[in-house]
Amino acid sequence: MRPFEPLGLDHVVLRVRDQDTSRRFYTEVLGCTLDHVNERISLVQLRFGEQLLDLLPGERGPDGSGMDHVCLSIRCADLRVVQAALAEQGVSVEGDVVERRGAFGTGPSLYLRDPDGYRVELKPR
Repeated sequence: MRPFEPLGLDHVVLRVRDQDTSRRFYTEVLGCTLDHVNERISLVQLRFGEQLLDLLPGERGPDGSGMDHVCLSIRCADLRVVQAALAEQGVSVEGDVVERRGAFGTGPSLYLRDPDGYRVELKPR
């Protein structure tokens, strides 16, 4: 039995070559709205419905992908229990539970890697 319930997508973080150009595309062409700017890490958060699309300046990965990570929204009683259960299953968990901002507010989250090396964030709501 899984120690959490899947709820849906919280946000996706893309690494972009030109943040202003990407921001204009997502707002003017696709209809996103500016939700938040974290100047400390140069993060622009755009709202698309209930979810966020985050834009970070930076280089694409070695595979050519511009995806930094995807965040999945979950329901759980204790994220540290989820962390321990994932580690028991041999999942590569990165770091500890940390407070981060997502589509549904600020709260605890946890990073892990999927079998292909993609970074996945789990964030309770």
